[in-house]
Amino acid sequence: MESTVMSISISSGHTRRRAAVGLLALAALLVPAPAASAREAESDDVAPVILLDGAKGAEGIAAAGSTKFFAGDLVTGDIYRGDIRNDKATKFIDAPDGRVAVGMKADRHNDLLFVAGGPTGQAYVYDTDTGKTVKTYQLTKKEAFINDVALTDHGAWFTNSRQAELYFIPVDDDGDLGSVRTLALKGPAADTGKQFNLNGIAYSRDARRLVVAHSGNAALYTVSPWTGASTAITGVKVPNVDGVLVKGDTVWAVQNFSNQISRIRVNFHESTAKLREVITSPDFNIPTTAALFDDTLAAVNAKFGVPNAKTFEVVTVDARTNATK
Repeated sequence: MESTVMSISISSGHTRRRAAVGLLALAALLVPAPAASAREAESDDVAPVILLDGAKGAEGIAAAGSTKFFAGDLVTGDIYRGDIRNDKATKFIDAPDGRVAVGMKADRHNDLLFVAGGPTGQAYVYDTDTGKTVKTYQLTKKEAFINDVALTDHGAWFTNSRQAELYFIPVDDDGDLGSVRTLALKGPAADTGKQFNLNGIAYSRDARRLVVAHSGNAALYTVSPWTGASTAITGVKVPNVDGVLVKGDTVWAVQNFSNQISRIRVNFHESTAKLREVITSPDFNIPTTAALFDDTLAAVNAKFGVPNAKTFEVVTVDARTNATK
């Protein structure tokens, strides 16, 4: 993938005290890999394909409840809201001109949606009740492609595909946002030798480590959120890796131009991994990121490089089609 230069109009949101606690800019860098086959198992209660009604592009998705999600328009920055039981999602946030929406995560406790701003170098925080901008952050003024977001108990982490650093926006117990902090990376995850480097990011609560995907190296790394030290997760290669999810010792790696999602079991203590399953769907068309809903994955079709793509959608698949592995 690579980013193109855009003219960005910066629109800052306003901060507020939360009373209750509660552009098409990417292209392939890697040769598409052939998709492997996997048995699909869909719940009758889940729509197999969900249209993002009116979207001009797509890339990110965030779980927002047991069945609800937010998804972003990569080109306009607009945010859609949907339910995996319905076949259509509608626009929820009409973003100001100049914004894009790449990866995103929803903080359900504080009713906040964190959105990566791609080549703007920005991050956007929205109120998930009202849709209003809570705050706009300029994460860096260096060359940037702010790509994805991971949540911890204390805030949100963002990747930059152009720099060997992560950015952290703290959130306190009252849901108030703090000042951005930059974490310089060390070790293999700091490699910026490729055109597109760090991409997806997730947090392992058990290992107390961040897990980052490196598109250029077709690799996964763990990163200490305190020191920035990184370690390669050995035993697997993940060509075209994009978004990642972590639950327990399982990592799902979305592989966009491979049109597949790899389910991987990771031993975080030893930093080793084994491929358990490759999940595919005839409805995949360059999936980029995914959200987990119990035993269902909802993945966004970005359709990078697809000529004259007019519609964009979310595709649902079983998160574990072979439960014996």
